[in-house]
Amino acid sequence: MPGSLDGTETPEGFKSGFACFVGRPNAGKSTLTNALVGTKIAIASAKPQTTRHAIRGIVNRPDAQLVLIDTPGLHRPRTLLGERLNDVVRATWSEVDTVGVCLPADQKIGPGDTYLVGELAKLPRVPALVAVATKSDLVGPTRMAQHLMAIQALEETLGITWTHIVPVSSVTDDQLDVLADTLVSLLPDGPPLYPGGEVTDEPEETLVAELIRESVLETVRDELPHSITVAIEEMGLREGRPADKPLLDVYASMIVERDSQKGIIIGHRGERLRDIGEKSRRQIEALLGTPVYLDLRIKVLKEWQRNPKHLNRLGF
Repeated sequence: MPGSLDGTETPEGFKSGFACFVGRPNAGKSTLTNALVGTKIAIASAKPQTTRHAIRGIVNRPDAQLVLIDTPGLHRPRTLLGERLNDVVRATWSEVDTVGVCLPADQKIGPGDTYLVGELAKLPRVPALVAVATKSDLVGPTRMAQHLMAIQALEETLGITWTHIVPVSSVTDDQLDVLADTLVSLLPDGPPLYPGGEVTDEPEETLVAELIRESVLETVRDELPHSITVAIEEMGLREGRPADKPLLDVYASMIVERDSQKGIIIGHRGERLRDIGEKSRRQIEALLGTPVYLDLRIKVLKEWQRNPKHLNRLGF
């Protein structure tokens, strides 16, 4: 039997590999990733292009290790950032063993869905395709039957083959175990790719920055979703604290493109900024299990989404 990363024996028939979910905005990709991993590693929002990094979530099982990659959505880019995000998506597609195409049961299959699946079909090596009918809790049996027939019809329309079609609900946990088993069945045999017990390979700073950005998106609604990014300037346990009373200091900058956007984040008498800080701090404490002191600043970087120098510095 082959050995694993921690020196233990890997069981016979153990599987390991990569999967990702694709779908249009608000199709349930990030929520599904979090539900399968069992903890929050990807921020979820109804806004298009909320996800900006390929974040890996690790599902550890006795028989397999499934690595889920939460990717940005493929879209028509309007900025250099958009072009780079699309590059991340296509690179991920070419590397995974299987792709779950999220098609929400409460919405009709539209041009955005057919475009996505058509792009997958053009890959030099097409991964195993699983159709995932998300949000099954929002529809009745008749609507679900119609939806599954429409999904099936995509095979002929687009010249693809679904290995499986699985209706799921992340909200009610309906059929999540079936989806996990399905994805695992499509992985190659092999030892674990990451040490057991890990749920992500993302640095804590990246996860914290994403939680802050999610709080901003929730608070400002439609006013500046694409213009905001978050950089962690400094993060570490405060020195001199007793071991049983740790405090994590987080110094972060919310970066916008124009001076007028600072006012949007600050809000009337600073109410929005306080709300963002409170939401962010609660989320970070829940993620890391440590009390947090959060210092939030706002910086203006003119047209950062279009400036190669700014994008490189911000990690895009």
